[in-house]
Amino acid sequence: MLFHTPQFFAFFMVVLVLFYALPRPAGRWILLAASYFFYMCWNAKFVLLIILLTAIDYTAALWMQRLPDGKKRKAALAVSLAANLGFLGFFKYYNFLAGNLAWALARPHDAFALHIILPMGISFHTFQSMSYVIDVYRGEQDVITNVVDYGLYIAFFPQLVAGPIVRARQFFSDLYRWSPPDAREILRGTLLVVFGLLKKLAIADQFARIADGFFRDPAAQPGYLAAWSGTIAFSLQIFFDFSGYTDMAIGLAQLLGFHFPENFRRPYLARSVTEFWRRWHVSLSTWLRDYLYIPLGGNRRGRWQTYRNLMLTMLLGGLWHGASWNFVIWGGFHGALLSIERLCGVPVRERWSLADPLRVALTFALTSIAWVFFRAATLRESLYILGRLFSGPHGHILWWHWQLWFVLLILLLAILEEGRGWLERLPDAPAWVYASAIAVFLFVLEVIGFTGRAIPFVYFQF
Repeated sequence: MLFHTPQFFAFFMVVLVLFYALPRPAGRWILLAASYFFYMCWNAKFVLLIILLTAIDYTAALWMQRLPDGKKRKAALAVSLAANLGFLGFFKYYNFLAGNLAWALARPHDAFALHIILPMGISFHTFQSMSYVIDVYRGEQDVITNVVDYGLYIAFFPQLVAGPIVRARQFFSDLYRWSPPDAREILRGTLLVVFGLLKKLAIADQFARIADGFFRDPAAQPGYLAAWSGTIAFSLQIFFDFSGYTDMAIGLAQLLGFHFPENFRRPYLARSVTEFWRRWHVSLSTWLRDYLYIPLGGNRRGRWQTYRNLMLTMLLGGLWHGASWNFVIWGGFHGALLSIERLCGVPVRERWSLADPLRVALTFALTSIAWVFFRAATLRESLYILGRLFSGPHGHILWWHWQLWFVLLILLLAILEEGRGWLERLPDAPAWVYASAIAVFLFVLEVIGFTGRAIPFVYFQF
């Protein structure tokens, strides 16, 4: 049940009516049942997995609460982390490791492979659950004694599949101090849902057709112009697809009285890769910072230790995205760029200068090159496309002319949002301005929205 389908909106309206119509104590039961139903619509048997992981982490946190600091408390943490990482490792990485073992032993690639279906959203809900248990261990989070509340935190359907990764303190603050959304929050939530739909159907899916066509058979589209236009098409697809999902998740949660953190801050306006990661998938980048980079030592132990920690964090962040050497290289490429910027002392400034448009263009080009490894099916294909980006005949651009003008309009609106915050200010605008904006969004959605087979959100595979 995808967010951008009529079936999901029918489901959400039923949940919304029941949540507000029934007595308040029933609300969390409604949301938990709805979340499990939403999960079961994808694969019913895997709901047992999320229930099992919920029970393990819930019990581990209670265990830690009753134990003094020492080996037993560390053992409780270890059990929780081992369960989460064990399930994640088996479902996501077993076949990757098996394939590499088969290669090392000169056996057929599928000699040790198993037919494994990846549970939906496992990368997100395991990271969310681990952050809770680690925070309890550190003394930064109170133990949640109500198992229904904790189950809802793990399975809450707006962000279950692809985030944002919500910290326990923020979720339970909303849950235990819940109040119905006011008029502005309802307007903002509705705006984000419509805007997310626009991003997904009118922008991401348009460029998905170009990117899919190019990456399906790169050799069929010769020339560096074709390679760059196919690569940039995927850069646009993944941003508008993922940020569109996130906008919808934040908006849906806000209509239910929950406040999710911002996950994207116009990352393609970043003037460095360091700034890019402060704007892109913020909930993941801050998770990696707080639970991996800083525990490794961060930047506290000298220059070379800092570079090592950056590389390890980004390599593991790349591997988190998928069981492939392509993802490892993607993470390593970003880690190398972050280290180079740290070595060169590249600043992250608030105010803009005349040279910043060139820095934005360079950062976008570098991140687009990295996306080749993210999107291509194999390492061989990635290297072939990289070669095409910088050599060969010029070929032709894969976009229609109107798509070029459309992207320029989007860029202008992003720059205005960066400086003026026009979208965030819409809920405070006069009613006719807000209504006109919604009408324009719906008109654009109707005119150029993708109407073919529903394309799943890119991050559903993670």
